[in-house]
Amino acid sequence: MKKYQKSILTIMFIGFMFVACKKDDTNPNNPGDSNESELITTVKLVFVDSAGVLPEQTFEWRDLDGEGGNSAQIDTIKLQAQKTFNVSILLLDESKSPIDTISNEVFEEGVDHMFFFSHSTVNISTNILDFDANGLGIGLQSKWVTASTSVGTSNIILKHQPGVKDGTQTPGETDIDVLFPSRVQ
Repeated sequence: MKKYQKSILTIMFIGFMFVACKKDDTNPNNPGDSNESELITTVKLVFVDSAGVLPEQTFEWRDLDGEGGNSAQIDTIKLQAQKTFNVSILLLDESKSPIDTISNEVFEEGVDHMFFFSHSTVNISTNILDFDANGLGIGLQSKWVTASTSVGTSNIILKHQPGVKDGTQTPGETDIDVLFPSRVQ
């Protein structure tokens, strides 16, 4: 009987040690910040013609099974030439129920996040319209201006830059990097 009790106590002690030695994911410099990376399964770009003439347009990048699985579904951004559009970005994690709106977290942690936009061989320019408490861009709201007809790509990158955000793309980690086929027509 003593041998049985000793075995039970040993098993309980080992189990306690596994629980007690669990890795702490919090940042020791900011105990309230776990800096856990959120899954972003969907990027929606909502375009509203600033003149109020054209209908609202939405273009999506969606990768519901994450990296390494099936290919992402990517819409081609098709915009009319010589127009200005106000663009909102909606980031979602559709792997959860209910769906998690990641763009809310990006906005709340604006001093740690920034979108970067670049366009290749397509006549589009982009300016960020929303800013963090330090006056640096966030990019959930932007203005896209089209010029003459052209075809190319639009690259949208979201960087997570806690404590190192300086308005440039270099520091921090990439949360999302999406390349949309784009057309100005």
